[in-house]
Amino acid sequence: MNSTAIHESRGGKQEGVVKDQKQFVTFVISNENYGVPVLKVQEIIGMTEIVHVPNCPDFMKGVINLRGSVVPVIDMRKRFNMEERQYDMFTVIIIVEVRDMLVGMIVDSVSDVVDMPAADIQKTPNFTVKIDTDFINGIGQIGEKLVIILDIEKILSVEEIESLESEETATA
Repeated sequence: MNSTAIHESRGGKQEGVVKDQKQFVTFVISNENYGVPVLKVQEIIGMTEIVHVPNCPDFMKGVINLRGSVVPVIDMRKRFNMEERQYDMFTVIIIVEVRDMLVGMIVDSVSDVVDMPAADIQKTPNFTVKIDTDFINGIGQIGEKLVIILDIEKILSVEEIESLESEETATA
């Protein structure tokens, strides 16, 4: 856990202390704001050639070569059962670590790296906001905008991870 204390000193007194500050990489999918813990993000790359792998789940676009490593890539719109759209100059692949494996997530655009106090992240209500709530770790607020905090470990099931690992070794 990233714990940061911010101390403002005026006249020798501490005016504010913020603890349990968390950092998230925020991005957009279908005009919704999402975030993943910055510690799970390895890098962000522009769209690149994706090699299709036969018999994969529908949401898996294929694999990319990332400096000699084969990395499976999933389209987050398809993963969340959203309408597909053409990739454009803002579309990026966020490389994240899921259960000791690198996975690329295709998103509409990346926004920013933000600090958010843990206290500002609320647990997910039972109703859904376009996606299955199992993927959601909570909902935070940055200014006026709500950010859906994703649980990277739950975006793919254990079976899907095992399937990706076997595909990765087959294409290596």
